[in-house]
Amino acid sequence: MESAIVIPVIIGIVEVAKKVGLADKWCPVLAVLLGIGFSALGTAVGIGNMIFAGLINGLASVGLYSGVKNTFTNK
Repeated sequence: MESAIVIPVIIGIVEVAKKVGLADKWCPVLAVLLGIGFSALGTAVGIGNMIFAGLINGLASVGLYSGVKNTFTNK
């Protein structure tokens, strides 16, 4: 699956999980697992490439959310 589609979907799923009670410390773990899961559904060839693509998507979604949140919230 395309990262441009997967990353916002992962962010949305993690946000829903937080709303239903997932602790903040588990959000990055969930994001990486979702990234790997979506990569398994995609066209990644080989287990190594699938895991690597999943890590990239999961960690990118966590970083994207964190960056936007830190930019737009008042401290």
